[in-house]
Amino acid sequence: MTTNNLTEHEQLFYNDGFRLGQEAAKQITDEKAFFKCIEEMHLAIDQLIDSLLVMAKKQEIAVDCKKGCAWCCHQAVYANSYEVHYLGAYIQKNLKPLAQTEILQRAINKDEQTSVLKDEDVLKFKSPCPILKDGACSAYHARPMACRIYLSMNVNSCLEFYKNPENDENYPALLDFPLSAGRMMNEGFIEALNASEIFVTEFRLEEGLKTFLTKGSNL
Repeated sequence: MTTNNLTEHEQLFYNDGFRLGQEAAKQITDEKAFFKCIEEMHLAIDQLIDSLLVMAKKQEIAVDCKKGCAWCCHQAVYANSYEVHYLGAYIQKNLKPLAQTEILQRAINKDEQTSVLKDEDVLKFKSPCPILKDGACSAYHARPMACRIYLSMNVNSCLEFYKNPENDENYPALLDFPLSAGRMMNEGFIEALNASEIFVTEFRLEEGLKTFLTKGSNL
């Protein structure tokens, strides 16, 4: 990725991600230490979002995301191989065997549906995320970056996007800053891993979970 055209803020988040990616590359054989780098990146984004939510409340700017609202959990989510590894390991460590089996089966079922679709049709396809349970994320702590940075200012826009995905003029009213910050941190992290010849693959989340929960960390 070229960084010549990044804004000052984008460059800062990219640099933070790159620094953590460099540290992660050094710890590639130590899963716990590697995961610690991912957790630091997640913590930085979570703290940023917490600050934005406080500011939004003071300025009376609505942020409609809350537990139980899961319209966004029915659309396409893409995750990098290290995110799938972290999420899959969290599921195996923290969820009961029955819950793991259910997640795997839902991942298999969804992958069967999405794997035959064109890329543009995947983006319009609506189906529950494999880790969605009773309207909430069952592995919330380990959710991918794409889920963390998705903050809507208007729940009706999310509902419209869910009901009418073919409407190209409609898209959820998302806050731009967390989207940009999270993407830049991920890009920096990926670039640092690639520079160490640790190459990152992107998966549809259901595809990645099916692979990890079936075969383990050999993504």
